[in-house]
Amino acid sequence: MSPKQPEAEITAPHPRGTTMLFGHREAEAALLAAYKSGRIPHAWLIGGAQGIGKATLAYRMARFVLSHRDPLSPDVQRAATLAIDANAPAARHIASGAHGGLLVLERTANDKGVLRTVITVDETRETIAFFGSTAAIEGWRVCIVDTVDELNPNAANALLKILEEPPQQSLFLLISHAPARMLPTIQSRCRKLRLRPLAVEDVIRATALASGRRSDDGALQEAAAASEGSVAQALTLLGGDALKLQKRTQAMLATLPKVDPRELHALGDSLPLSDRVALSAFIDSVDRWISERLRVDGASNANLPRLARLAEVWEKIARAARDTQDYNLERKPLVFSVFSMLAEATR
Repeated sequence: MSPKQPEAEITAPHPRGTTMLFGHREAEAALLAAYKSGRIPHAWLIGGAQGIGKATLAYRMARFVLSHRDPLSPDVQRAATLAIDANAPAARHIASGAHGGLLVLERTANDKGVLRTVITVDETRETIAFFGSTAAIEGWRVCIVDTVDELNPNAANALLKILEEPPQQSLFLLISHAPARMLPTIQSRCRKLRLRPLAVEDVIRATALASGRRSDDGALQEAAAASEGSVAQALTLLGGDALKLQKRTQAMLATLPKVDPRELHALGDSLPLSDRVALSAFIDSVDRWISERLRVDGASNANLPRLARLAEVWEKIARAARDTQDYNLERKPLVFSVFSMLAEATR
């Protein structure tokens, strides 16, 4: 019998070319109202769970600002949303990654073509030349950091310096999956915009658009219902095996700090090296479980030492997961390591 082939990975279009926004109308209205006022804060921290549209909203704002450079113009004052024509020059240039008024800080590949695990200080220092240049384009300049969670310590400090003395007509849109873990000094210099998980109906519509499936597709609807408001998660789960793996992982997490060694071996065996979809389903399940524990227990101040241990473990798991994804490492050691650390942290 031939080995089972991994599920095909379905990914959403890059936010730089995504002109439709599902949900987040209040957040969009807040950005638009601030821009219309002519006194928009220079830095915004857009936080929320992974895959719910934070980057899509950031690029949507960048397109609007770079298309309408005068916030007091009649076109801006009449605008009801941040939408602009996909064929507008700013939209086309941003989609191709060639707009002189937009700088995007994100992880890049090293000299060997391997994606780095962090955003480096040298890349972050590009903001100094970007905002100091007058040759490329006049007027507003926008910097999107996707994500600020991935700045290494030196890069975070470099960003802080420019946030402390922002250039004129500069706009920073910082994306974060876990804004509470950012440097307090960076947080204090940003207007916070927290995005909530999407409604199931919005996940269905966005996932149907990204996957090319019909919105009444049964598998799509099941994935959307289990996605916890994340389009990225729905796309990951858009297949029976990934959804089963998520449920299996959640069931094991619910038994912590107890761990069944047989279940642990079986879970590790269900994550073949070539299957990135299954790995994403596992990592997302763990990440959401920890996030929920921190949110619920933190709100009640229950067992603060344990919360501190769990937050520290979260950082270690995130690094290990990124290394496993980026370097395509064996999955089973990651599964054992994750459950070992979580069992110790939750005792």
